[in-house]
Amino acid sequence: MIRIDIEPVWRFRKDDDSQSMLVMLDFLNEIRASGKIAHAAGKSDISYRHAWNLIEKWSDFFGVPLTERRQGQGTTLTPFGDKLVWAGQRLQARLKPQLENLSQELETEINQLLPHAPAILRVHASHGFAVAKLRELLGHEAGITVDLRYVTNQAALVSLARDGCDLAGIHLPQGELREESIAACKGWLTPSLHRVVGFVTREMGLMVKRGNPLGIKTLAQLADPGIRFINRDPDSGTRLLLDQLLARHGIDSARINGYGGIEFTHAAVAAYVASGMADVSFGVEAAARQFDLDFIRLVTEDYIFFCLKTLLETEPMKRVLSIMGGAEFRAAISDLPGYTIKDTGVIKPIREVFRNAD
Repeated sequence: MIRIDIEPVWRFRKDDDSQSMLVMLDFLNEIRASGKIAHAAGKSDISYRHAWNLIEKWSDFFGVPLTERRQGQGTTLTPFGDKLVWAGQRLQARLKPQLENLSQELETEINQLLPHAPAILRVHASHGFAVAKLRELLGHEAGITVDLRYVTNQAALVSLARDGCDLAGIHLPQGELREESIAACKGWLTPSLHRVVGFVTREMGLMVKRGNPLGIKTLAQLADPGIRFINRDPDSGTRLLLDQLLARHGIDSARINGYGGIEFTHAAVAAYVASGMADVSFGVEAAARQFDLDFIRLVTEDYIFFCLKTLLETEPMKRVLSIMGGAEFRAAISDLPGYTIKDTGVIKPIREVFRNAD
């Protein structure tokens, strides 16, 4: 089975020069995190001497130093070097789901043409850390390919209804907002034909800089014109949840500074806040912790899968359920901040999930 990874490469070019400069932003990020060039060199599999040569070469190209040594603090990045790293972090967070979608599409096309083509399980799901971990573990399974595409809640349900996927992964809030969210699902599901597969819960809330310097604790504070917000894209389930919360609390989104600015993943809005380009965003706790942000919990969501009940009798789906119920997956989820196991791999009728909204 063929696997494909697509990674962005940063090349810089000056207007008066046809030559480009390749800069290893991951290497600079390791310096920022560890304060040691030797550590960063080891992680990048290059010699210490070559590492220094690269730093000097890049500094000469930009005309400003990228690193500096401080007594007792090792090597740190200069403000310019730090800005480069954060640009890379934001780009990686923004593009990763799209690149994974593209690589998965190519993988599926190529593997179907090979001798002894593996069984393919098509999964269309809202982006999340737990579903990414599931795909990673399923990637170790011989004879099965998981064609995972990241789409919105609504797109996943439409795809399932039109036989565009086998499993549709969506997230539903617990509490008072659940009924409204389930109402949007009912038109695409048939209780006699479909089933629910339990998966995980995750915490949603506000992401702020470490130490919460602006003292942000409630949604109402987003209306303060001095607080800069970064939003998710209008089609995302997270944006829908935020709009539901704003409506419940009587908060006019037009008063939120930055409501119209968007990023396409939880990690992207977290990186935006961590880099200082915004003060607060709304998303999943795991993304906040990934970028060393503080987190104010507001809502717990159930992340679940829908499928045709006939799929449950197939060998690929039985293996998926086995992975979900295994110790390795459960341990991986326990390491994700804000995620918990909840009825993982448990099959339920559609009516039971809908009844929980009453």
